[in-house]
Amino acid sequence: MKHLTRYTAIAALLALAMPVAAQAAAFDVDAATRAYLDTLQGAARAKSDAYFEGGYWLILWGALVSVLSDGLLLRFRLSARFRDTAARWFKRPGGVTWLTALFYMLAGALITFPWTVYTSFVREGQYGLMNQDFGGWFGDYLKGFMVSVVIFPLLAMAVYALIRRYPRSWWLRGTGVVSAFLAFGMLIGPVYISPLFNTYTELPAGPVRERIVAMAAANHVPAEHIYLFDASKQSKRISANVSGIGPTIRISLNDNLLKRTSEAETAAVMGHELGHYVLNHVWIGLAAFSALAGLALFLISRLGPMLIARFGERWGVESIADPASMPVLGILLAAFGLIATPVTNTIIRVDESQADAFGLNAAKEPDGFASVAMKLSEYRKIEPSALEEFLFYDHPSGATRVRMSMQWKKDHVPNAQMVVPPPLTPAGPEQPAKP
Repeated sequence: MKHLTRYTAIAALLALAMPVAAQAAAFDVDAATRAYLDTLQGAARAKSDAYFEGGYWLILWGALVSVLSDGLLLRFRLSARFRDTAARWFKRPGGVTWLTALFYMLAGALITFPWTVYTSFVREGQYGLMNQDFGGWFGDYLKGFMVSVVIFPLLAMAVYALIRRYPRSWWLRGTGVVSAFLAFGMLIGPVYISPLFNTYTELPAGPVRERIVAMAAANHVPAEHIYLFDASKQSKRISANVSGIGPTIRISLNDNLLKRTSEAETAAVMGHELGHYVLNHVWIGLAAFSALAGLALFLISRLGPMLIARFGERWGVESIADPASMPVLGILLAAFGLIATPVTNTIIRVDESQADAFGLNAAKEPDGFASVAMKLSEYRKIEPSALEEFLFYDHPSGATRVRMSMQWKKDHVPNAQMVVPPPLTPAGPEQPAKP
């Protein structure tokens, strides 16, 4: 009798568990994913695809424009003239390099300016992503250029000093210099550079901040400061980020995200950003891109002298240690950047995918994450092929993110139910701010 009672109890427990298991099994990840993906249809989908697919060509044409600009400086011996002019102003090699780099930047900016206007202003306006008029855009462009004017000549001085002193191994030491400049830029960026373009204020008290602070506390992330910035003055894009290193690390979200997403969607995005912090992606990215810079400099140290030996007399370039060789280095860097595009994209995409998984666990909002992934389709093709995603995506595609969300929902939400969201429009419905 005891055995019969025991078996009866087990059978009862199994009977109670069966409906839950059946419902969990009934949640179809493919169907739930398709329900979200099908919210983007017709003209809106065609526009999203066209914008992002056009970007594939911009990578190629951008590299070619850079090569053309540097080629013109060499063909007409302009870089040699820049060096000669600098030599009349300065006697020390460092000063000559600094002024040559300044002339090089100014000339390159002038030559490529029409391309910059098209890609950064005209095209963005054509696809409805730009909120600035030309004056506002040009003001931001000048600010960014002035920051580069300060940093690039100093970097050039350091690298060319190493080339002169260590002609065989300069690339290795140069990698350390580039890494130091990257780290310094990341350190000062949130405090001194980003505020040049946008106004940063503390996220107001309210349900959204409370939710972010709670997630941060649960994951041991400092959240004394959470910043809101006015990206809507520039574009319609929704975004958030973790920036800075060490004492300047901060979490920021833009006002488009606050206005155009629900509380669940905002929480999903901010959980993702907390993931970048917890998973040390800032430091991992610094190491990875420093290694790529090292590879680029190594190749330049081998290929640059070969090009100069063959064409240097025609260009007025004496050696790779000659500051007039900057366009040669620029051409090789452009070619390397083009070829390395899948690698750089993959480095970022892997970090982003890890942050996605972290964010789902932190926010526990799979439908919010899926929904906001669809809103990002304004400027990202939602369903690329596997090859497209590998070559051109520096974030997981919308389809990948929605599927991850629905798989998480099946695995972690009891009695998961499929959501059939409303159709998505390119701009997305704005919602009132929810501090």
